[in-house]
Amino acid sequence: MQKLTNKEEEIMQILWKLKKAFVKDILEEITEDKPHYNTLSTIVRNLEEKGYVGYTAYGKTHQYFPIVSIENYRKKFMNTAIATYFNSSYKNLVSFFAEEEKISADELREILEIIEKKK
Repeated sequence: MQKLTNKEEEIMQILWKLKKAFVKDILEEITEDKPHYNTLSTIVRNLEEKGYVGYTAYGKTHQYFPIVSIENYRKKFMNTAIATYFNSSYKNLVSFFAEEEKISADELREILEIIEKKK
């Protein structure tokens, strides 16, 4: 699975949300820094070449849909991020968020409960 650019990721988020979309539908969903239609079309075709997107042809136009699920992408992205930034340690990851005050003690207790239930 190839790494996506920020813009490609943004487009995939839209496709995951819409399930199926023409380029014009994707363009309507972009709120900031709207690319030109042709630029967006090129980005979507790049996603197709990378294996993230498929399409159904209707004459000269294409309706695109995600091939890679958000769950599979999230798993790959998180595993890479944890390996790169936290030395493959989930303990380091949770400690980072605790130190940054991005996770509360109550949330940590909830996580422990989830872990205990899985045992």
